[in-house]
Amino acid sequence: ARIMAIADIFEALTAADRPYKTPKKLSETVKIMGFMEKDAHIDGDLFKLFLGSGVYEEYGERFLKPEQLDEVDVSEYLG
Repeated sequence: ARIMAIADIFEALTAADRPYKTPKKLSETVKIMGFMEKDAHIDGDLFKLFLGSGVYEEYGERFLKPEQLDEVDVSEYLG
């Protein structure tokens, strides 16, 4: 359930098919999720695994619009 929460939040923030919001860039999404981890809304260890594995980049390259793909400095979240 905790893994699915991270995946669901990431997908919701980056989704381009929501008529009520614009999709976030990768860096914005990770920053928002970083605040969520800091406030204990998502599992910190799983968030670090999500970032450290690079799965967010793989998902981005496969499913996001090119304008959503930007540089993400994950070092501040992994340290």
